Amino acid sequence: MSTARYPENWKEIATAVKEASGWCCTKCGRVCLRPGEKPENWTLSQRKAYTLQVHHWNRDPSDNRWENLVSLCSSCHLDYHRFGQGNISPGQLSLFSEELARN
Repeated sequence: MSTARYPENWKEIATAVKEASGWCCTKCGRVCLRPGEKPENWTLSQRKAYTLQVHHWNRDPSDNRWENLVSLCSSCHLDYHRFGQGNISPGQLSLFSEELARN
């Protein structure tokens, strides 16, 4: 992944999006690992499966508007990029974002 198109504060932005989602995948609801969590006896592939990532709906890493970002587990993120779509529409994300902003 090229980081050239991401802002310098991407880590902080991504963490804020993950925190707002409660460290859960917005698509499948999987509860993912928080920073520093390393369950004993888990394999690397298990840890990766429970890693939360931030996806840009329009696939433009320089567009970091709140409504363009969503938390996805690594499996859902991969599926979205593989098939170019997901079960969550940007309209649904906007409703989710508004709910998070109220809380």
